[in-house]
Amino acid sequence: MYLAYDYPLLDVFWTMLWFFLWILWLILLFRIITDIFRDDGMGGWGKAGWTMFVILLPFLGVLVYVIARGKGMGWREIAQARAQQRDFDAYIRKTASSGTRPSSVDELTRLSELRSRGDITAEEFDRAKALVLTGDRTTPGPGPSAPPPPGR
Repeated sequence: MYLAYDYPLLDVFWTMLWFFLWILWLILLFRIITDIFRDDGMGGWGKAGWTMFVILLPFLGVLVYVIARGKGMGWREIAQARAQQRDFDAYIRKTASSGTRPSSVDELTRLSELRSRGDITAEEFDRAKALVLTGDRTTPGPGPSAPPPPGR
């Protein structure tokens, strides 16, 4: 019994090329179908028509769609990417800002505890309370030009 596989190397390359092109075409087909349904400017009948055209005559439908609506397809892709980036940035800002500062109630409670223990005076408590209630929660500290403590 003779098992001969007569499939030259060039035929292997051609088969791989056609397979690769077929996969690329499938990806383009799915991107076009996604773009059809992403377009808010197109009505329901237009979406149904383009979808049927692309599914029933796939090669011709994809070619005509890319020629007729390819530029708008790119614009919609860019708009969606920008919207996703904007939403992501807003989410990060919201997440990063929540929980970093205690609320006014928490700060007033802490100040009240410090005053009741005798760690701060009533004058310091009133000053800190005024800062918390006005929304200025930065604590003033010695700046870079502050004089050194006496005796050093």
